[in-house]
Amino acid sequence: MTAVLRKIGEVARIFDAVANLEFKSLALTRGQYLYLVRIAEQPGIILERLAAEVKVDRTTAARALQKLVQIGLVEKRRDAANQKNRQLFVTASGQQAAALIQRENLLSETTALQDFSPEQTAALEASLDQLLANVRPLWQNAKRGQTRDY
Repeated sequence: MTAVLRKIGEVARIFDAVANLEFKSLALTRGQYLYLVRIAEQPGIILERLAAEVKVDRTTAARALQKLVQIGLVEKRRDAANQKNRQLFVTASGQQAAALIQRENLLSETTALQDFSPEQTAALEASLDQLLANVRPLWQNAKRGQTRDY
């Protein structure tokens, strides 16, 4: 692993660990806040799209979603256009929790970029966009069961 990927992973793990500790009061377990915010940002999203957004398999997303429904933060509704699909919406308490999580995300980003100039921030964002463009095909191929030659 290169030093760059190691550092990106460390940053992600730090913020994930902080978020998991800070969101315990919301009865959210590891990573569930990611799902809640995506649903709040995209009311009516379906499970398959949610799983793709968070980059997990459908089963993992379904387990997280089940817990969010059980604790009353998310509700499922039948899709009028496709009865097989269940659209996902945050409840009133889910909206409050999502708003708190979004404020935490903003604080985390502000903290991480506090000594960056606007130009450095723009350059970092552009570099991360390129990095994502490079690695997204890896996720798609892995989901299809493909492996890479090492």
